[in-house]
Amino acid sequence: MKYIVPALGTIAAVALFATSNFKASPAIAAESSKKVDTFKQLELFADVMARVRSDYVVDVEDDLLIEDAINGMLQSLDPHSSYMNADTFRDMQDVTDGEYGGLGMEVTSDSGFVKVVAPIDNTPAAKAGIEAGDYITEIDGESLIGMGLTEAVDQMRGKPGEPITVTIVRKDEDPKEITMVRAIIPQNRATYQIKDGIPVVRISQFNAKTDSSMRTAITAARNELGGKLPGLVLDLRRNPGGLLDQSIKVSSAFLDGGDVVSTRGRRSNDVQEYSAEKGDMLKNVPIVVLIDNASASASEIVAGAIQDRERGLVVGMTSFGKGSVQSIIPLRGGRDGAIRLTTQRYYTPSGRSIQGTGIEPDIFVAAEPEDENARKTFRESDLPNAIKNELEAAEAEKEAEIKIEYPPADFSEDGDFQLDKAIEILKTGTYKTLMAAAG
Repeated sequence: MKYIVPALGTIAAVALFATSNFKASPAIAAESSKKVDTFKQLELFADVMARVRSDYVVDVEDDLLIEDAINGMLQSLDPHSSYMNADTFRDMQDVTDGEYGGLGMEVTSDSGFVKVVAPIDNTPAAKAGIEAGDYITEIDGESLIGMGLTEAVDQMRGKPGEPITVTIVRKDEDPKEITMVRAIIPQNRATYQIKDGIPVVRISQFNAKTDSSMRTAITAARNELGGKLPGLVLDLRRNPGGLLDQSIKVSSAFLDGGDVVSTRGRRSNDVQEYSAEKGDMLKNVPIVVLIDNASASASEIVAGAIQDRERGLVVGMTSFGKGSVQSIIPLRGGRDGAIRLTTQRYYTPSGRSIQGTGIEPDIFVAAEPEDENARKTFRESDLPNAIKNELEAAEAEKEAEIKIEYPPADFSEDGDFQLDKAIEILKTGTYKTLMAAAG
């Protein structure tokens, strides 16, 4: 007799399979027992939900209960997995593919609080002075404590021109209210400036236009300098990341083929390798990549590829350490929303996983003068349920040996010590010596 039990079939069907005279192998019997346990837990969930519906002090909406339950399950896995209902899924597509109204910052959930990963350049959040590591505790006087991240983000988005007041909690400072006006958050393009004869290309996020706009910026800088570049600074500081394919395309501009990044899932055969296209856009041009503790995800892929391939120097501070890849999985074609699920880790060309540890620069240069909190920066490993890295212990031991160059105490607050150091490396001829030492 055959019993066909769907993956999410009825409890009765599973019980029938388990209690029939069917002679199963030990492996099949164990799998059957697991299914029975799983459906007992689903029955428990249904019992609890029924009790809430009948006895809770006020009426509740079933769809909201289920959404929150799904989100609780996913967010218990890691900080980046979550559920999006159909409306939120559509909003997410707008953010990826076009423009949206909001404040312009990457946020995450931290023990029931909303925490800023990085503000995006030239947005209300950046202009208001929001910083990486800030906690947002209230929006327009309403507490966010315990609120789901998706709901908090929905409250921060809105029509351009609408004001919003957020309460910020920052380490060692009193809470403060910041009022901003929502604006259209565009897909930021790469920009460039010429400083002391050196082109500085700034990428603030990785969206669908990043590669093409970066190449346009480099071409414009080359034309402005008469067709020859003495070097290039690629500024990835405060860049929270974005699209994986764009990080590969950006890396391709500086590499003549070869490895950029690989991703690996839970199964041994779940491996994908990504290579650069042939043709280094800046062959023989020295490159310095600037990173900091808010450089995450796609930024780390680019910095790691350039560093491992010995194509340039990485300068600044250790990056955020987001070494995982999230897949967006639509449910019923998006009609039931989608889940954002962590499905893989990524590895640099030398095989490093930087999950939780980040990319260490070749030359450590701080943005501010040294103080007692200089190394206490917010990173991926500080997030609750962050996926662990098997190299984390070794990296922690290594950190004690780090030598950091700090700006002098009288350095101008309007200056940029990290950028000045990058330009100095390219202009003084120390680049080759430092590259040899780094290699």
